[in-house]
Amino acid sequence: MLVYRTFSDLRKYLDQKDLFGKTIGFVPTMGALHKGHMSLVQKSNQLCDISVTSIFVNPAQFNKVEDLKKYPRNEEVDIQMLEVNQCDVVFIPEVDEVYPEGLVSPKVDLKGIDLRMEGKHRPGHFDGVVQVVGRFFDQIRPQKAFFGEKDFQQVSVIEQMERVLNYKVEIVRCAIVREDSGLAMSSRNKRLSDVGLTQAVLISEQLQWVKNNFNFSNGNEIQRALEKAFKTDAAMELEYFEIVDEVNLQPLKSTNNKARAFMAVELEGIRLIDNIALY
Repeated sequence: MLVYRTFSDLRKYLDQKDLFGKTIGFVPTMGALHKGHMSLVQKSNQLCDISVTSIFVNPAQFNKVEDLKKYPRNEEVDIQMLEVNQCDVVFIPEVDEVYPEGLVSPKVDLKGIDLRMEGKHRPGHFDGVVQVVGRFFDQIRPQKAFFGEKDFQQVSVIEQMERVLNYKVEIVRCAIVREDSGLAMSSRNKRLSDVGLTQAVLISEQLQWVKNNFNFSNGNEIQRALEKAFKTDAAMELEYFEIVDEVNLQPLKSTNNKARAFMAVELEGIRLIDNIALY
């Protein structure tokens, strides 16, 4: 596996004549890799000739400096995991490489997809997502890019960015990968204690309960019941729970809409998110 740290070196490799016409698959990550990330790499390997994974903890996506400092990092382990999963190239740039002085990023009309849930509780977060993914798309020029649906709203934002800026990149959605307990795999899980990992299972359990009991007419009742369940659990603080149309992430207007439930909680000072389709 090749390791590059500058766009120019990566492009020299990708521009080689013997790679002309090869399909490039791109998996953007912030490191602290796990089986969920590896499922994206494996999907890229299936659909593309060359798989490029980036490891970059993007400061523009963090609202709190403390959260950025505490984000788990282990480059050596990440590289080993990517090698085992037959990734072709890993790109590990510094902040100055991704955001050089004078860089101007285009503004994108996200059609309100960015205003609810994560966008509401993390102002500016999706501006950072658009900025970094757009920068990678510009420089790497992949044919396909792979994103996990655990960050469902983020994938929706990136799809809208692609529609507006027309990078000619196919956005490939990949299913949430879960632990045997049902907990959605996340880099942030690595910061939880053993007790916290056990307590966090309540998130997926409650989402499954919502799915089993939801219909269009009882949405408000479901919301109240779930909020009550978290109030009785002193370990976790529910930041938000919403049921929306998964196409535009707006409130449901009819039974014909595909509904999806989204949740964010704080546990042991760590913010966890999850979602589930209700159909």
